[in-house]
Amino acid sequence: MTVTYLKKAVRTAHSDEGDVRDAVAAMLAAIDAEGEAAVRRFSREFDKWEGEIVLSDAARQAAIARVPDKTKDDIRFAHANIARFAEAQKATVLDCSIEVIPGLMAGQKQIPVEAAGCYVPGGRYSHIASAIMTITTARVAGVRHVVACSPPRPGLGIPPEIVFAMDLCGADVILNLGGVQGVAAMANGLFGLPKADVLAGPGNQYVAEAKRILYGRVGIDMFAGPTDSMILADESADAEFIANDLIGQAEHGYNSPVWLATTSAALAEAVMARVPDLIEALPEPNRSSARAAWADYAEVILCGDAEEMAGVADTYAPEHLHVQAADLDWWLGRLQAYGSLFLGEETTVAFGDKTSGPNHVLPTSGAARYTGGLSVHKFMKTVTWQRATRAAARDLGVVTARISRKEGMEGHARTADIRLARFFPDETFDLSPAEE
Repeated sequence: MTVTYLKKAVRTAHSDEGDVRDAVAAMLAAIDAEGEAAVRRFSREFDKWEGEIVLSDAARQAAIARVPDKTKDDIRFAHANIARFAEAQKATVLDCSIEVIPGLMAGQKQIPVEAAGCYVPGGRYSHIASAIMTITTARVAGVRHVVACSPPRPGLGIPPEIVFAMDLCGADVILNLGGVQGVAAMANGLFGLPKADVLAGPGNQYVAEAKRILYGRVGIDMFAGPTDSMILADESADAEFIANDLIGQAEHGYNSPVWLATTSAALAEAVMARVPDLIEALPEPNRSSARAAWADYAEVILCGDAEEMAGVADTYAPEHLHVQAADLDWWLGRLQAYGSLFLGEETTVAFGDKTSGPNHVLPTSGAARYTGGLSVHKFMKTVTWQRATRAAARDLGVVTARISRKEGMEGHARTADIRLARFFPDETFDLSPAEE
């Protein structure tokens, strides 16, 4: 059976990319030229913020004091889960060494970067969980200096609950900055900060484009676009769960795609019938975001069997992939392209977004075909080393000289020649490449 679209998107995550790219490039150029003055100007223009950029210790403690104890306990619960999972990840990344040939030792080391910049979204919503996900993971990785920034709200600054999360998770410095200006300030080491080696964290299309342009000057967690989510469901799935799960992700923004692939036409129709009422029951601005996302970006796809559903999922490579179907172990073994996988109706993407442990900073727009999400590995470098005895240098030198000359790289060959001559003065070696 060929897949059938019961609902087809009219827009994609790549719509309007050109306009965003031009605007962001102009802002970054201004910040490169003018430094902190440009950052302050953009903060006044876009965040309507006239206050301090670097949050003082007094302001930090004052914000923390305003957070209710219940909220603090909830944030501590999420932080503990996320830290526990990150520690388990780190335990899988090991130094190693091997004697490649007699006398030649080689190995690898794991070295955390010195400085990280963590972006925490804060426009429509207070993204407490993003502060936990990024800062905690950097700290567990062993990063020595962590800066966090988030958009300040006029007259308030960063919401107190986000400040508390940033403080709990170990941010050395907190910046009242959002958008392109926040990302650029961390990358450029403005306001007396070390330049970030790695930038991490989700954001809107302007933040994502800023990270894309800055990549190379700094490392980034991944290229990211609007958040997206796919559900795979068979006839045993609950339409009410699925409809709520789709809309729960659509509320992220007007351009957040949600997709349902199913083998059951009856289930698909039931979900599509339920969605409009769920959207209208949301408060604003969630309602408008979900309504636009469902109208323009959502898809409902009818498939012939489980293998066809899996093929659709691998093609889309969604950020979040939620299976609500029989034989979950089969799906775990079969699926190949996703940012994070959610198995069974007992879990939901929102668990992963907020509290369960695995990181919620994930590849979007099909990037899960080639990368995973944020982890301790993104803040660490796997570097290699080698050491040779003179005996090992004998064979290495001969073969290196011959391969280098075959490639036409005489300078390389001579670095091997001189060692052979110095270490083995009484021997003659065949250092010429083989003739054709």
